[in-house]
Amino acid sequence: MKHLILFFMLAASTFTIAKAQNKDQIIADWRRAKVYTKAYLDAMPENGYGFKPTPEMRSFAAQMLHLADANYTFASTVSGKPNPLAKNSAEKNVAQTKEATTKAVMDSYDFVINSVQELTNEQLAEVIKFAGRDLSKAVILNKAFEHQTHHRGQTVVYLRLKGVTPPAEMLF
Repeated sequence: MKHLILFFMLAASTFTIAKAQNKDQIIADWRRAKVYTKAYLDAMPENGYGFKPTPEMRSFAAQMLHLADANYTFASTVSGKPNPLAKNSAEKNVAQTKEATTKAVMDSYDFVINSVQELTNEQLAEVIKFAGRDLSKAVILNKAFEHQTHHRGQTVVYLRLKGVTPPAEMLF
């Protein structure tokens, strides 16, 4: 009986993991993240893009451009498509203006979404070496999603310090 219960628990967790890594859900989540990030970019006034809460921190623009660099890196790794910024970091090379930063960040989301659209669920389940670990491509995309969420979340402080109310959470 214990073995039967263990089997069903394992089967249920496997189904949950497989469902969470479905291509359509990954695309939907990245599209939502793009809209959410755009709301942050729109909320910050132009004069806040170079703002740093402390001298050793990234500026608001640099946070967002760092997010863009990582989006390209993760998506390129998973898809095999060449990283358009491989030699030209957005954080180091894009003007830290509202217009230039917004374009660079939105382009990075488009690259992720388009890269995932070209993959099958079977390809997303493929395991590759990443950061010294054997991970499925879907897990790597989940790490990319976590990364962009982390950096977007950091910019809440930047907005608040500039007297701006951050956009409402967009879970769905």
